[in-house]
Amino acid sequence: MDRPLILVCNDDGYKARGIRELASIAKRYGDVVLVAPTTGQSGMSHAVTLTNPIRLKQITIDGVISAYACTGTPADCIKIALNQILDRKPDLIVSGINHGSNASVSLFYSGTVAAAIEGCLNGIPAIAFSVDDHSPDADMRLAAQYAGPVIENVLQHGLPAATCLNVNFPPIAPEECRGIRVCRQTMGVWKEEFQKGTDPHGRDYYWLTGAFSNDEPDGEDTDEWAMRNNFGAIVPIHIDVTDYQGLESIRKWKF
Repeated sequence: MDRPLILVCNDDGYKARGIRELASIAKRYGDVVLVAPTTGQSGMSHAVTLTNPIRLKQITIDGVISAYACTGTPADCIKIALNQILDRKPDLIVSGINHGSNASVSLFYSGTVAAAIEGCLNGIPAIAFSVDDHSPDADMRLAAQYAGPVIENVLQHGLPAATCLNVNFPPIAPEECRGIRVCRQTMGVWKEEFQKGTDPHGRDYYWLTGAFSNDEPDGEDTDEWAMRNNFGAIVPIHIDVTDYQGLESIRKWKF
């Protein structure tokens, strides 16, 4: 039988340590093609490129893995891989390993998660992996330890229709980890601030800063609680974002 075809992407760019680690893991389970942004695309969410042409450059990762650097966003990478690069539909899409957490509402801003969601929109099982460490030299050992079993489970069991996985790990050594929890997304919000400055030409500029505010710090069934307590966290994401409870309530309105 043919080996599974696994498409690998991220939002930190094809040179990032995390994606090279993930590609190395993925090739144990199938034939790997990597399509990733030429430069970092963190915070791009599900943006697609409409006003500029997208360019591809074929490269080689670790001397073995077929790879392409794409000038577009992570969502662009998946779209162009499915439409122009691959000769068949992949059996799995894996995105990451992201340098930085994508737990809770951060998933809405994440290009790494968006790549997985784009796969899900095309009926392809998909997983996003992240570790809560923004350093270029982030310790990927814990994420690497569990990424393989997660990939293997998805290849063996599949995922429910319209569902992908958002997997996050705390920045700890593997021996400190207490295991994996399947969780729900934490409710919270980023409290943004803008630091104002003035450039040498007298023009104002702004840098976005802020901190995450957890609305339910004691929610033991959430991804933020799991990571804070040295667990890895798996959150199933469903692309049907309809609020069915709200749907019934709003249907009672008079128009």
